[in-house]
Amino acid sequence: MATILVVDDEMGIRELLSEILSDEGHVVEAAENAQDARSFRQRQVPDLVLLDIWMPDTDGVTLLKEWAAQGLLTMPVIMMSGHATIDTAVEATKIGALNFLEKPISLQKLLKAVEQGLARGAAAPVGSGAAIDKPASAAGAAVAVASAAALPVLSADGMTVAPASQTTASISFDIPLRDARDAFERAYFEYHLARENGSMTRVAEKTGLERTHLYRKLKQLGVDLGKNKGE
Repeated sequence: MATILVVDDEMGIRELLSEILSDEGHVVEAAENAQDARSFRQRQVPDLVLLDIWMPDTDGVTLLKEWAAQGLLTMPVIMMSGHATIDTAVEATKIGALNFLEKPISLQKLLKAVEQGLARGAAAPVGSGAAIDKPASAAGAAVAVASAAALPVLSADGMTVAPASQTTASISFDIPLRDARDAFERAYFEYHLARENGSMTRVAEKTGLERTHLYRKLKQLGVDLGKNKGE
């Protein structure tokens, strides 16, 4: 069991990651901005940090620089963003970030990154005062961004799954339960969006969800609302 600090200004992301990681047996602490993250780091050294890049008070890269300059970057840090460029990812890894995940984050990539981060942290004990090893090259950061980009998107019929720009394939029942649940929910909402011609009001009524909750859920699942968003 590890203590993982999730730093993200979006409540929905914090709640989703907390739920997933808690189910994996970890203790999850949440910070909604850089100041909360600073305060937590002063009180305790987490085993791993999931750090969003774009935040309103101080961005994640700046916070990462602060920790590195102050000798506080003694735990693995995984950066997260839905808008960062490869240059940003490279900069973060040069400072000391272990990995980079692009939002929306697929469950498998999240769990794999967390597992690798905790393993790296165990190999370099937090109490040693040494920063976590940096990736070998900028190319590694570029690969991390590219590999996180192709997330599964289900068709409205719920029968096929197609990562962006890849051939569709049948959904397998051999996948983990959480992946199957996400796949079903994505197909479910895409079906209703197609049926209601993208009307969020009618989809909210059909699915029994409040519009705010519906927007957050669709964003978590990576459903592209496109021009229908807000209708």
